Amino acid sequence: MNLGRSIRINKCGVVILGLLFMCILYYLWNSNASNSASYAFSKNPNEINMRKLLIGSIQAAQHGGFEVVAVSKSRDLHEQSKGKTKEGANNPVTDADYRSNCVMKNGLLRIFPKLKVISEEDDGKEQCVDVQLFDLDPTVLPESIIVPDERVNIDDVDVWIDPLDATQEYTERLHEYVTTMVCVAVKGVPTIGIIHNPFTMKTTWAWRDRALSESLANLKHDGDVKHPMIIVSRSHAGAVKEQSKQIFGENAQVITAGGAGFKVLQVIQNNATAYLHTTHIKKWDICAGDAILGAIGGRMTDLHNDNIVYHRDTPALNPNGLLATALSSTHEAYIKRIVESKRFAR
Repeated sequence: MNLGRSIRINKCGVVILGLLFMCILYYLWNSNASNSASYAFSKNPNEINMRKLLIGSIQAAQHGGFEVVAVSKSRDLHEQSKGKTKEGANNPVTDADYRSNCVMKNGLLRIFPKLKVISEEDDGKEQCVDVQLFDLDPTVLPESIIVPDERVNIDDVDVWIDPLDATQEYTERLHEYVTTMVCVAVKGVPTIGIIHNPFTMKTTWAWRDRALSESLANLKHDGDVKHPMIIVSRSHAGAVKEQSKQIFGENAQVITAGGAGFKVLQVIQNNATAYLHTTHIKKWDICAGDAILGAIGGRMTDLHNDNIVYHRDTPALNPNGLLATALSSTHEAYIKRIVESKRFAR
């Protein structure tokens, strides 16, 4: 054997081994990279992980809230009018609506590119230039709350967002009424709801039949329907006050407030026995509240006692008002009075 003979290196083999090594590195990097989209979806691209969508939806509401608070500190909200509501009230929009929409909608779509997101504000895209989007952060869910990993067909999922609920009150600096909201509907059924108050930093959320935020865990609701406390919109309080007295009796207490999200929270927190709205209302205003009430044993329907359907192929407008309660039994008793009054006949 000639030990001094030089070893021949096959250049082609070296190239192949090098390419193989690069492929292995690329695979490992992609497997471990904290890429939000790969984190959000399962191996089946037509499925979406609902736990991760819950996390993203909570973050969307909270980060939209950051924009709402930031704009509130400026001297000029750049308020514009979208016209008049059916009740004749001004329907304003501000920079905060647009910037919150940019963060909430674009943030969700960056993580879940195939997601169908329906928002109140899709104009004002020029406001999106310098907004800060977010990556999924599982720590928004406390360790004490067990949330299952569950996957559904993404084509069955519609997300309704309200980037700033109670804009009129926001322009009046009545910040207690202001919320940002996200609702996940599956096959038209409100399934996950998030209502976030940007100025108190309190987030209330629920995933129907799966999990509740800590603020909802130990709530108790009184089934007494003899002393109605009806919360209504301050934009058309006069008409609803009269209607409430006629339907529920002279002992009915009528509370006025701004923002659909705020009013649902008052029902949840036992500060009202029902939320009544007698005219049309947009679905992004009510979907999150509908999901949360359904998760705690309550109910929201239109005034004909029909469930409201939140599917992309249905109109964004619910024309038949609503009744929302924290107990199904209360809803049944109240809707019976409404139907018997024949004030809102088909």
